[in-house]
Amino acid sequence: MSTDAVTFDAMPVDTPLVEDHSARNRLVIALLLVSAFVVILNETIMGVAVPHLMGDLGVTAGAAQWLTTGFLLTMAVVIPITGYLLQRLNTRPVFMLAMSFFTLGTLICAAAPGIELLIVGRVVQAVGTAIMMPLLMTTVMNLVPPESRGKTMGNISIVISVAPAIGPTISGLILSVLEWRWMFILVLPIALGALALGATLIKNVSVPSKAPLDLLSVLLSIIGFGGFVYGLSGLGEGALHAADAAPPLFPSWLPIVVGVVFIAIFVFRQLALQRDNKALLDLRTLTSKNFSISVVMMAVLMIAMFGSMIMLPIYLQSVIGLSTLQTGLLMLPGGLVMGLCAPFVGSLFDKIGPTPLLVPGAIMLSAVMWAAALVQVDTPIWALLAGHLVLSIGLALMFTPLFTASLGSLKPHLYSHGSAMIGTTQQVAGAAGTALFVALMTLQTASLVAGGTEPVAALAGGIRSAFFVGAIISLFAVAAAFFIRKPEGGAPGMGHGH
Repeated sequence: MSTDAVTFDAMPVDTPLVEDHSARNRLVIALLLVSAFVVILNETIMGVAVPHLMGDLGVTAGAAQWLTTGFLLTMAVVIPITGYLLQRLNTRPVFMLAMSFFTLGTLICAAAPGIELLIVGRVVQAVGTAIMMPLLMTTVMNLVPPESRGKTMGNISIVISVAPAIGPTISGLILSVLEWRWMFILVLPIALGALALGATLIKNVSVPSKAPLDLLSVLLSIIGFGGFVYGLSGLGEGALHAADAAPPLFPSWLPIVVGVVFIAIFVFRQLALQRDNKALLDLRTLTSKNFSISVVMMAVLMIAMFGSMIMLPIYLQSVIGLSTLQTGLLMLPGGLVMGLCAPFVGSLFDKIGPTPLLVPGAIMLSAVMWAAALVQVDTPIWALLAGHLVLSIGLALMFTPLFTASLGSLKPHLYSHGSAMIGTTQQVAGAAGTALFVALMTLQTASLVAGGTEPVAALAGGIRSAFFVGAIISLFAVAAAFFIRKPEGGAPGMGHGH
């Protein structure tokens, strides 16, 4: 009886307009989903590879960390500009731009003789990744009618949650058999294939509008978001230097302060420009209470997710003594469960709305964080696996409702700005989570070692304190979950602008 099952395949006879475009729309969304999966997979593929690269290229942990930091930094800088790109250009050229950058970056990484060119390749890859995600979300919001968006957003959640989750597993598998270069060589034909398919099959499904580019806003955004993420990424390193008593070149908080100041100037500039519809990032998206609360909750989720994704491998490898492959395999079930849950969560959202999904999801996330704050040197592996599975189910219950409810609360002309804002929040919060957890772990570990605690037990203590702070932050997600409502206008049969 449900209308959900006939989203694209069997549209009612009395809607010829949608009938005309349903096959084209399905194809465009499918191609974007596949391309986005490949692109996002690369965001986390480097994590477990860092020790290998340090040995193979003869570089320090700080230098190798730039492969991930540089990637996050570029994403934070490019994503705010995508709102403008998506307004100004049509679907096909934006897709070609994103996949061309990503493919070129992958090629540079595969051929890189040393760490410097490898970092350049990662930065070029990140430009493509930054454009792809808002393109995917904005296209879905424009093409899919409100009553079945949850289902399609469920598929996007698979891409956003499973790709980063299986990244470490795939790199662990590759590195157990082949050298690090193969992480890029194996991705290259897939990226080229997606580029060729897109060039042949992607149709223009958006209507570009004349949008002026405010260069001052671009500059403010680069210094603001770039400085902030750079400062956050340097916090962990600053903690390491503090532990080693080796002073860094400048205080690690300085780029954060500079970033915050420039972000504030950027915000005032956007508020002035949006009166004439000339803003680079239109902040009228935040006048929707639903959108604003969703963005705050998304930030808490990303802090918890990225913080856990960096803590768990350190714990499994350095405290328990598992190999990179074993670590990757232990984290794989969580990624797969998240992917399996996403379509069901999407269909449930279409029927029952966000609150019945978000509240249990947030409680599960918080419960796992509090449990992780109790880990010891001898915590059994089955308990860690169970915790990771519960965390993955909790995240799956939250991602789809948050994406759908937040963007669905906006007027169609703000979709591209809303997508860009969610993307920026994800990157900044992901970097913040990583930096916060690493800094807390490092400082607490150093303090315990100085007090005479054995190093492995001290590291476990450091990881506990990082999860404890994560657990406190997770309570904000539990509180926010009660306030997010299903957007108005989800009645079947409504038009959707195409």
